[in-house]
Amino acid sequence: MQTIFDMLKTVSVNHQEVESHQVVVTDETGKPNGLLTDLLRDLIDNALLFVSLAEVQSAPGLIDQLKTHTPLPDDVLSEYGKILGEGCYGLNFAPQKGQIELIVRR
Repeated sequence: MQTIFDMLKTVSVNHQEVESHQVVVTDETGKPNGLLTDLLRDLIDNALLFVSLAEVQSAPGLIDQLKTHTPLPDDVLSEYGKILGEGCYGLNFAPQKGQIELIVRR
């Protein structure tokens, strides 16, 4: 099964890593999960300023890089690790919204 980390590594928009406003975490019916979306956007906006996804091969590797290169506290890194390891059961492209929906089962 693919994870959210895997999707962030493989999906690009105009040959660039996705930006936070371009992703939404949803359930299988398309209902947004605000908590997970906010956490993922925080990760993309803040943590990925310090580390490039191209430089890491796994979610734990990304967390290790963030520990080394950021002053983020352990509890924040733990939450980032959880969202990165969350199972992703599909993608839905919503061009009318300008978004990519990452589908999770919760």
